[in-house]
Amino acid sequence: MFTGIIEEIGTIRHVRTGKQSCVLTISANKILSDLRIGDSIAVNGTCLTVCQFDSNGFSADVMPETMRRTNLGKLIPGSSVNLERAMSANGRFGGHIVSGHIDGTGKIMQFREEDNAVWVKISANPELLYYMIQKGSVAIDGISLTIAELTQNHFSVSVIPHTRQQTTLLGKKPGEIVNLECDMIAKYLAKFQNPENSENRKNPSSISKTFLAEHGYF
Repeated sequence: MFTGIIEEIGTIRHVRTGKQSCVLTISANKILSDLRIGDSIAVNGTCLTVCQFDSNGFSADVMPETMRRTNLGKLIPGSSVNLERAMSANGRFGGHIVSGHIDGTGKIMQFREEDNAVWVKISANPELLYYMIQKGSVAIDGISLTIAELTQNHFSVSVIPHTRQQTTLLGKKPGEIVNLECDMIAKYLAKFQNPENSENRKNPSSISKTFLAEHGYF
């Protein structure tokens, strides 16, 4: 599990491609301090497993499903990526619950400066926007951010100077693809609301929209 608080920006050192997969070698510094083989690292929000490492970085396998769901297949040597180690049991929960399992991608539409903040507008499929609410949480390339605006075809976040300096988001350009992970709690609630979509149709959930409204969720 991760929190969406980026620890450092790494650099893609090498990409070894297969037919539908790849191995990424990433230069890093801070996250190497207690790294072990088999550890989980969120790379642009995507949970990857460390298969090799040295004093300058680490390598991780990227399977075909991850290549389809994320922007990792677009990385080339020199690309910058957001890095976060899995949350330690004694750590502070500074962001929100982030699993590192990407739901899909969005496309940056626009940047707009407002005093000390920068608004970022991102288009996304309705299937992803369904799980978003205004002032709710979303992970963009692994960064925990608050949804400030939401429509039927896009959402916007407002980025503070610290996030601007510590992540890759504002170094991107309109048209670039970003990884999106919707709020985990929203996904579970949506599953409970719609038992017809559940794999276990014989035992539908008793949780309904009425139940959620009565208990203050709407």
